[in-house]
Amino acid sequence: MKQLVSSGAKWEDIVGYSRAVKVGNIIEVAGTTAVQGGKVQYVGDAYNQTIMILKTINAALVELGSSVNDVVRTRIYITNIEDWVAVGRAHGEFFSTVKPASTMVEISKLIDPEMLVEIEVSAIIQS
Repeated sequence: MKQLVSSGAKWEDIVGYSRAVKVGNIIEVAGTTAVQGGKVQYVGDAYNQTIMILKTINAALVELGSSVNDVVRTRIYITNIEDWVAVGRAHGEFFSTVKPASTMVEISKLIDPEMLVEIEVSAIIQS
């Protein structure tokens, strides 16, 4: 059985995606940015954008009966590699004991120039 979590964004139906999808004990969370009510939050602040993103991801995981403790992989896309310390610090606040496999790469841009970070995760529920 497949379960879906919606972000509520108008783009979900246009593009055809969900915030998160659970099949069996596997959860995939789509690329998530620091957007609320259609507006980018914490403009110019990669650390707080990352914190907001990880809280949003955790909420989707919880809705599917999971949490950040089940995360096995994170993929972090940043528009300025010099932000890696701030982004890494925020990531560590969520995952310091979980220690998922993680990738961080610099990309040329995201959909909105005010977006500095986008994160996606994979989780496997162990219980």
